[in-house]
Amino acid sequence: MRIEDIEYDFEGQRMVGHLAVDEFRIGQRPAVLVCHEGPGLNEHTKGRAIRLAGLGYAAFALDYQGDGQPRPRDEAMARLGVLMADLDVTRRLGRAGLEILLAHEFVDPDRVAAIGYCFGGAMVLELARDGVDLKAVVGFHPGLRSPEPGESSKVTGSVLMCCGVDDPVVSLENREAFEADMRASGVADWRLEIYGGVGHSFTNPRVDELGMPGFAFNAVADRRSWRSMLDLLEERLRPD
Repeated sequence: MRIEDIEYDFEGQRMVGHLAVDEFRIGQRPAVLVCHEGPGLNEHTKGRAIRLAGLGYAAFALDYQGDGQPRPRDEAMARLGVLMADLDVTRRLGRAGLEILLAHEFVDPDRVAAIGYCFGGAMVLELARDGVDLKAVVGFHPGLRSPEPGESSKVTGSVLMCCGVDDPVVSLENREAFEADMRASGVADWRLEIYGGVGHSFTNPRVDELGMPGFAFNAVADRRSWRSMLDLLEERLRPD
C-alpha cells in the first residue's frame, strides 16, 4: 500500500492532502475523492481513504482547512462560514483536490467518484452541481443547504446522501428542499437515506468527545451507510 501526504497550493494557501493506493495492482483503477468534516483533515478521513485503497480504489483525501490538520473549533467554524457563503470558493477547493487525484498515474479519469463527510458532503454535491464529471457523489451526514429547485441540472452522476433524522445541522426542511431540487433538476439517479434515532457525525467514533448535543457516533448507521456507498461505487465505477 502506498500512503503519502501530498502538499499543494490553493490560491496561495498551503494544503496537504492524503493519498492512498495499492500500487501492487496492475494498471489504472477507479478513483475516489474524499472530503473531510468541518474541523479539518483528520485520522477518520484518512482512514476512510486507506480503506478504499484496500478495496482497489485510488483515494485522495483533500484538504480545505489548510496545512492538512484539524483547526481549533472557533477557527474552523469561521472558515466554514466563509465557504458556506461563497459556493465558488467551495467548488474551487474541491476542484483543486480533484486535480491532484486525477494527476496520479494509477487513476482512470473516466471512473471517478467523490465522497464527503459533514461539510465535505456539501462540497462533493457542489462539485456535481458545477458539472464536474463524477460518476457518483456520496455524502455522510452532509451539509444540505436549501437550493433553488433546478439548481442541480448539471449533475450527471448518481447521488447518495446519508442523514440521521435527529441531525441538528440538517433539518427536515433541508432534506425536503434537496428532494425538490433533485426532482426539478431531472437528476436521473438520486437517493436520500434517513436513519432513525441518529444524529450528526454518526460515522466518526471520536465525535462523542466533543460533547455536542445531537452529535454522536452510531456504529449501525456507519456500517449501513458505508455498505450503501460501496454498492453504489461498485455499480458506477466497476460496471463490468
